[in-house]
Amino acid sequence: MRAEKQDTWNRNKLFIVALSFACFSKALIGTYMKSSITQIERRFDLSSTHIGLIDGSFEMGNLLFLAVVSHFGAKLHRPRLIAVGCFLMAVGAFLTGLTHFFMGRYKYDTIIQVFQNDSIVTKSISCIPNVCLYGACVRESGSNMWIYVFLGNALRGIGETPVTPLGISYVDDFAKAENSPFYIACLQTITLLGPMFGFLLGSYCAKLYVDIGYVDMESVTITPKDARWVGAWWMGFMVSSALLLISSIPFWFLPRSLPKQEGDKDRPCVQLWSCCIFTGCSSTGFLPSLKRLLGTPAYFLLLCGSILKFNSFIGLFTFKAKYMEQQFGQSASRANFLIGVLNLPAVAVGIFLGGLLMKRYKLSLVSGAQLSFATSFMAYLLLLLQFGTKCDNIPVAGLTISYNGTQSVSYNREMLFSECNRDCSCSAEEWDPVCSDSGITYISPCMAGCISSSGYGKNTVFHNCSCVSASYPAGSSTSVRLGQCPHAKDCSRSFTSYMAVSVLSSFINSLGATPGYMVIIRCISPELKSLALGIQTLVTRTLGGIPAPVYFGALIDSTCLKWSIKKCGGRGACRIYDSAMYRYAMGNKCESRM
Repeated sequence: MRAEKQDTWNRNKLFIVALSFACFSKALIGTYMKSSITQIERRFDLSSTHIGLIDGSFEMGNLLFLAVVSHFGAKLHRPRLIAVGCFLMAVGAFLTGLTHFFMGRYKYDTIIQVFQNDSIVTKSISCIPNVCLYGACVRESGSNMWIYVFLGNALRGIGETPVTPLGISYVDDFAKAENSPFYIACLQTITLLGPMFGFLLGSYCAKLYVDIGYVDMESVTITPKDARWVGAWWMGFMVSSALLLISSIPFWFLPRSLPKQEGDKDRPCVQLWSCCIFTGCSSTGFLPSLKRLLGTPAYFLLLCGSILKFNSFIGLFTFKAKYMEQQFGQSASRANFLIGVLNLPAVAVGIFLGGLLMKRYKLSLVSGAQLSFATSFMAYLLLLLQFGTKCDNIPVAGLTISYNGTQSVSYNREMLFSECNRDCSCSAEEWDPVCSDSGITYISPCMAGCISSSGYGKNTVFHNCSCVSASYPAGSSTSVRLGQCPHAKDCSRSFTSYMAVSVLSSFINSLGATPGYMVIIRCISPELKSLALGIQTLVTRTLGGIPAPVYFGALIDSTCLKWSIKKCGGRGACRIYDSAMYRYAMGNKCESRM
């Protein structure tokens, strides 16, 4: 008997370790996807709305199978179902990364042509766009290849379906009632390491040029802070695919069920409200089970609250790195790094402490619900403070300021031109920014009125720029250097304040995560636990995870000042946003959902 108990305990620990690694791996690939959305957006020349749709394809995959797997999975071999799910996620991640190898070399718009003899010339820019056949444009740019990223992400969503609901219900079924919250808190904390490493991996890959190893980096004229830069986004998907494949192996060898731990044969069901627990015979079908579940007032209210909260969370989380890039002038690499080393560890500590509070003080369901509400409300107040920190728009001639540098302008096509460049035959569609010593950015050397250049690659300098000389007194420099001007110096202080409030908000909000999770598990009948977790995940992802990235992306697109133009017409990715409108759009949408 003692040996049997020890074997059961060892298998229980093995399952928790295996599930932790699987959750770590799936969280890593999930957050790596979000850390790479800027790179994917630029590589496929897509708007933020399209990127939101691609990101939402993961939830679409979940929608197809989640409710059925959660309900019938409890009656099947749960560990093996989890193994199949991990394998499908590995295939989905591999398909996403494989897309890179079927596309040509990345070509960004630039007025600099680098030839084999290392000479540099400024190409003539015509006011009349070139005309080509649509089919040829598709073959050249690989614009339709984003569909494979969409499908790979959807397949990853299908694969994740059994992991969380079946894994947590398995742990809760075969652990003591007082230990279950602690186990789940440990599981969630280890899972939070996945997003941390996902963002760190995203940070590393964003530093590397997309075609690294295939191009001479000396010939690349853009830097990671440039709006046209694309990092090696595909690399992280290959790494994640290998991890997911490895994580599937242990589950093939675990038993279908484990004996209950001693003293936990008849776990009492604690009520939150008088109608929280239904008694009587167990349900025999999916629809009766669903009716019982949604007829529980506590569960239904918690579900509605989760939908609203998840909408704001997923929208913010999806575009958080992009927000830091656009508002504070951070590179994608640095934004991902800071999220990975500051925000996510704070979330992990908060989740762990929340579970520890539940175990240490044996909080009732009512107390757990109160703690969850209090932390959410405090996080909402801090969110308002986050959007109060700001940086002004970068001065861009013809977009955010006039050419004399003194007056704000409302964007229209004609404002891009001035007397100093009207005879230069410039194209308003170009985006190859240059920076003057005065801190004003011009959208191209042609728009700055430059007539000569020197230097090589990133170090190219343009001289005799008429728009620069027209705005400043004689004797001042009339040269501009390649690249967009940085934000003002006081922007770095604003960014420090933003990160401090963001980290504090992440910690406080996560304190209520485990108590809120346990309230959902404990407020319904034991046989409905798996279905309850599945329905919660299904509904929040359907009504939050799918539409939120799309409408957040649409709001972001509405603040764009300058779009890239595809080779044969049509709008591509945004090059620069109105910082104030961007901040207001994101802040107001989050406030309306919290």
